[in-house]
This record gives sequence, C-alpha cells and structure tokens, in this order.
Amino acid sequence: MPKVDKKAEEEEEAEKKRKAKRAKTFQTVRGMRDILPKDQPYWQRLRKVVEKIALDYNYERIDMPVLESREMFERGTGKTTDIVEKEMFKFKTKGGDDVCLRPEGTPSVMRAYLQHGMQSKQKPVKLFYSGPMYRYDRPQEGRYREFFQFGFEAIGEQEAILDAQLIQLAYRVFQTVGLKNIALQLNSIGCKECRLKYNKLLVSYLNNRKAALCMDCKKRLKKNPLRILDCKEEKCAQVVFQAPQTVDQLCDDCKNHFTMLLESLDEIDIPYTINPRLVRGLDYYSKTVFEFFPESSEEETQGALGGGGRYDYLAESLGGPETPGVGFACGMDRVVLEMARQNTKSYVIPVAKVYLVQLGDLAKKKSLKIFDELERAGIMVAESFGKKNLKSQLRLANQKGVSIVLILGQREALDETIILKDMESGSQEVVTFQKVVDDVKKRLKKSADIAANKAKKEKDAQKKLKALNK
Repeated sequence: MPKVDKKAEEEEEAEKKRKAKRAKTFQTVRGMRDILPKDQPYWQRLRKVVEKIALDYNYERIDMPVLESREMFERGTGKTTDIVEKEMFKFKTKGGDDVCLRPEGTPSVMRAYLQHGMQSKQKPVKLFYSGPMYRYDRPQEGRYREFFQFGFEAIGEQEAILDAQLIQLAYRVFQTVGLKNIALQLNSIGCKECRLKYNKLLVSYLNNRKAALCMDCKKRLKKNPLRILDCKEEKCAQVVFQAPQTVDQLCDDCKNHFTMLLESLDEIDIPYTINPRLVRGLDYYSKTVFEFFPESSEEETQGALGGGGRYDYLAESLGGPETPGVGFACGMDRVVLEMARQNTKSYVIPVAKVYLVQLGDLAKKKSLKIFDELERAGIMVAESFGKKNLKSQLRLANQKGVSIVLILGQREALDETIILKDMESGSQEVVTFQKVVDDVKKRLKKSADIAANKAKKEKDAQKKLKALNK
C-alpha cells in the first residue's frame, strides 16, 4: 500500500483554499444596492425637479456630512424613537468619538444652522438637501439600509402660512414628476403646554387597556405615550382608535395655528384628510404634522412617500436658542418606485448627433482636440477611441443614429482637415479644422428645422383628420 504524503496533501488543500478565495466574487452588503445606469432616468428626473422647485421657492442647497455625533440624534430625534433605539448605525472612531451614520436630515440641518451663525440671516432661512441616509431596518421593497432623501427646511418663523407653502411645494414636486392621486394626511399635536394636558388624558385611557398593547408600546407608555398612536401593530391600532384626539385638546394658539393652516390649504385647493392618530415618530415635532401617501387600488401599498411638520423645539434640544422651524423630507427610493408604478415620464438623456471616427495614432491625438472644441461649443459627440477599424466605428455610429460622422485619418491629420459625412444623404465633404465646429452647427440646425417642420405638418394633418371625423 503506497505511503500517504500528509504534508503534500495539506499543501494541496491549502492551495485549493487560496484559489477559492481568489475566485470569490463580491456582492453588495445586505440592505445596500447599486443604482445602475438603466435605472437612472427616473432618479435624474426627480433630482432635476427638486433642484428646479427649490430655486422657484427660494431654497438654497446645503450638504451635510454623512457622519455626525450620535448624541445629536439622541437629543434631537429622541432617545426613545425607533430610529435611535433600533435603527442607527453607530460606532466609536479610533480616536474615541461617538458617532453614527446620519439616519435623517433635519437635526443635521439645524446643527449647521446653529453652528454657522445662520440666525443672523433674513428669516425664514430656507434650505434644501438630498443625499444618502442610513438605518438598520429590515430590507423590503422601497426600503433599504442605505436610502436617499430630499428635504426642505424653513427655519426662523412660526406662521402657519409657511407650513401651507411647504405642503404646496411638496405637492408641486409630486405633480411635476408626474405622480397622480397623492393623498395628504395631517394633524396637530400641539405645543408643550397643551400636549402635557393631552398626555395625561392619553395615559389614563391607555392604562385601562395596557394588556392589549404590544411590548414596545407598554414601554412607550412610560417613556413617550404619544408615540403609541403611531404604532403599526394591528392590536395597538384597535386600542388607539377610540383614544382621545390631540386636536380636541389644543390651546387657543395651537388651535388658531391649525385653523389657519387648513384655511390656507383650502384656498390653494389642496385636498387633505385630518388623521387624529398621526403623530410622526420623532420627538422634535410640535403643532403641524403631515404625511403623503400614494392612493392605490392594490391591497398593499408601500406606505408613506414622505412627510414632515413643525419642529419649534429642536434648536433648544441641540443647545441653541428657541427657534421655530418647519420642514419635510421624502424618500427618493419610494418616490422613484411610485413613478415607475404609475409609468410617469422619465428624464430623457440627451443623445449625441455627431460621431467622431479616427484612424491611426496621429489622428487619435488630433481627435482629442476636435472632440474638446465640439463639446465646448455645446455639441454632444460620441466616439470610440479604443476602436481601430473604420468599419466597426461606422457601424457604431449607425447604431447610435447620429446625423453627422466626422472621419479623421492619417492623411487628414497631417493636412488638418476632416471628412464630414451626412448620414441621411450619404454625401461627404472635406472641411478644415478651423471650420468644422461652424459647419457642424449649421448642419445640425438645418436638420433640426427640417424635423420641426415635419412634426408640425404631421400635427396639422392629425388636426384636420380629427375635424373631418367630427
């Protein structure tokens, strides 16, 4: 019987493991995902709409760091909120700093407002942002551990008209990206004074029904009873259905504020539903709270697209002076999902009408300059600098449906000329480097005019046909 070489076997096994390790393909971490080029059109449309409407409403962009102090969110968002208790990505740095990945944007905006002395600016200070947020939540459709939000914050004024304008702005975003049947739910949870009175009534009501509450809500009963109204558990929803309503316990100031908001929304024809159990799950809210939902005939919906409200006590909780504010944020992932579901118009990515073909090393070098000059003149150019074969480059140009092909070979590169080929007629002419930009511009304009006239004739013909059919 042959003797087994144990050492050789061990080395062979170790080599197999090394090969397996080298062959490993990496995947995204659970709850994260790539937004691929094919998925970008809706995203690009949403980003452009948000930026345009921000400009229309005089909001200035602010970008906050992804990494923030953990304590800031504990004090601002609230220690007993699900975000802070269960969902924050928190850790200590090598230097011992207690930090977290930002789970939302509003506390960061207020921190920036206080840190950079924006109190001296004309009120209200209007800021907007968009970017990634992080929550250790259960991944599901429309919800990821890394998700994207856009948000608008108006800081420094407490008038209800500002709440109404912010809701109007949010509606404008939804309408502009093409979403239909968006439902607005709102409520008022009052100020510190009237909420204290309401909390006593609520606790008294809930204590008599404590056995029917979920474990989380039994804890909330001691720490933050108002948040029980926000619980999504069915048995808790049944308990709070007949609970005292916040709107019935508002002080005169809060009642007037809420009435002014409702009257303002009526004035601008924005439909709404008063939801007495809507409180939002964050500690900093006061008075106005609201959420937007897609109306759907389907049995299951993805939940709120976004929401917000007034946060008149947030600045104080972060160590600043008393500073009123109101804002809202929307989950971009969810809005994009709804845009796709409703099959709205997506962003149309501009396509090149000119293709640059080059043959030989000298031609490639010269092509870089031609490409740059055309782009600077506002002309989109496609190219394939990695291809050497003329036939393959012309095939690509044809696939892209360009109007003009510019061909630069070795001879043209030496003469500083370029062959201009009209793809529709098939005609060719030689132009100099100095004239190529002007010639291309003229041809593209002529082509655009012909296309516009053709479209107009077709539209007129359709109108005549409709008139005849009548």
